[in-house]
Amino acid sequence: MHDLTGKVAFISGAGSVGEGWGNGKATAVLLARQGATVYGTDITLAAAEETQRLIAAEGGTAHAAAVDMTKAAEVEAAVADCLARFGRIDILINNVGGSAPGDPVSMSEEVWDAQLDLNLKTAFLCCKHVIPVMERQGGGAIVNLSSIAGVRILPDRPHVAYTTTKLGILGFSRSIAVTYAKKAIRCNTVIPGLMHTPLVETRLAKQVAGGDAAALIASRNAQVPTGKMGDAWDVAQAVLFLVSDEARYVTAAEIAVDGGLSAAGR
Repeated sequence: MHDLTGKVAFISGAGSVGEGWGNGKATAVLLARQGATVYGTDITLAAAEETQRLIAAEGGTAHAAAVDMTKAAEVEAAVADCLARFGRIDILINNVGGSAPGDPVSMSEEVWDAQLDLNLKTAFLCCKHVIPVMERQGGGAIVNLSSIAGVRILPDRPHVAYTTTKLGILGFSRSIAVTYAKKAIRCNTVIPGLMHTPLVETRLAKQVAGGDAAALIASRNAQVPTGKMGDAWDVAQAVLFLVSDEARYVTAAEIAVDGGLSAAGR
């Protein structure tokens, strides 16, 4: 099941912001375990290289590259480098993103623009340069990462640009899926909920909990109907299904990996 032998996966945001497993890192390692060759990018080379090291230690093949995915020239060069090294791209995972707090009044125009670039433009640029490759090959699978923030609004913690862009990813994915369906290019979206990744301790605890990571973790767990946050492997497993041949009839779909949080509406 979910055999990816012979396939090449281009994964943006394949590193992690701290020790442990981020969504991109877990996805890269899981796809490699299923036989895929991985080309992993990250804004920080060391983070991408750590993922490469883990894959190599398990006998897999991967290459790490430092790429600013908001820069068109760097994205184009990375796609070309992947093709030069591995000859094809069968899978594209758009995993770059991040949130900045603020409502329309308090948020600066510069932060708004940067959020659109980070959360939407990165996916656009990757698709712009990878889809022609998939067309030439006769097909491919794309998975874009959204967020529960795009479908569920928290009034006590506005991040208007993040919410807007993550909702935008849903429309972006649907548009690609329908446009390229007859060319055997599938495009789906994974919507993570409250996840326990290194982001919680390294960034969110400082932003919203005064540095009290334990209190933040307890609060996030309490919000989820299952009583516990998910982790990066939950996201990775959803991505794996969507890029596998078992999902050959699945396109324009959205899988919420959130422990029922979006359905509970709380």
